[in-house]
Amino acid sequence: MTTTASSPLRAVALVCTLSPSPASSSSQMLAEQTMAAFAEHGVTGSTIRIADHDVKPGVETDMGDGDAWPQIRAEILAADVLVLSTPIWLGHPSSLAQRVLERLDAEISQTDDEGRMLTYGKVAAVCVVGNEDGAHKVSADLFQGLNDVGFSLAPGAVTYWVGEAMQGTDYQDLDQTPEKTASTTKTLAANTVHLARRLKTSPYPPS
Repeated sequence: MTTTASSPLRAVALVCTLSPSPASSSSQMLAEQTMAAFAEHGVTGSTIRIADHDVKPGVETDMGDGDAWPQIRAEILAADVLVLSTPIWLGHPSSLAQRVLERLDAEISQTDDEGRMLTYGKVAAVCVVGNEDGAHKVSADLFQGLNDVGFSLAPGAVTYWVGEAMQGTDYQDLDQTPEKTASTTKTLAANTVHLARRLKTSPYPPS
């Protein structure tokens, strides 16, 4: 298939807030803003809040008996772009973000007929929110895990907001989105979509 600059792509955002719906969530808010930025480039998609689903612990594609991961995995494999959105807790990604990475570990053994992981050719991006510094550390943790399981990363593959240290303001409580965060989200979207379209045109070679 010939891919042009306007070819449609699909994205899925996994929101790793610890709060199930309908609780408000800064991680959800930034993920939705990122999906809106993708939409400006012809990307459609959906947002999944992991806390709303019974994603069981483990490192297999299906942990059986009510495990919600197989359906979420199907959404990931049907998409061109994966967004992982997490709060910072104790200087780390949330436990649900870690669980997503652990479930994605199963992709290392899932390959096509030419030995490539099924995630090859898919692009990942990260959203981080928190009330202390640490967005670079958290994104670095997620970048390494996502790359290990086959996802590609464009330049500027993270957008984030962190509040003043020892204060209680949440991203969702701000009167408006800070210009720096908005511009970073815009850059993330442009670069991620560009890379996803290039990889559809020219996939990685067999291993």
